[in-house]
Amino acid sequence: MSTISQELKLFLNLTIIQTITAKRFDAKLQNHGISLNEFMILHHLANAQDEKLRRTDVAEKVGLTASGITRMLSPLEKLGYVKREANSRDARVSYVKLANAGKKIYLEAIATAESTSEQLMIPVKSKKLEDLQRVLIELGGTIE
Repeated sequence: MSTISQELKLFLNLTIIQTITAKRFDAKLQNHGISLNEFMILHHLANAQDEKLRRTDVAEKVGLTASGITRMLSPLEKLGYVKREANSRDARVSYVKLANAGKKIYLEAIATAESTSEQLMIPVKSKKLEDLQRVLIELGGTIE
């Protein structure tokens, strides 16, 4: 049996936890008809200036490729949760804007997401959560 470093153990455990939490969030958010990734898209748009972002920025924030974000946005556009918006100065740049229906779903889903995150963190003490949040931000997390 090989011995692995603490750093590798941390990243392997982060991957396992990410899978567990994504499944849990997906199951709960399905009550609103969206997945965790879709919730994240709506979250970033809802918190962006003018509730819009470039498609490439949405992809980066959610951790997807440009083609991956296009596949994710297509059903959201069909449902009327987001809409495309052209850039008046540069035809090569397109924006994704949060539509009213998307804002409504997002606001409804926040309570579910908050409740789910609270349930997941029950075994963790507040001080440990603060410390973990600091570490994740040091590693590149951006949500404070």
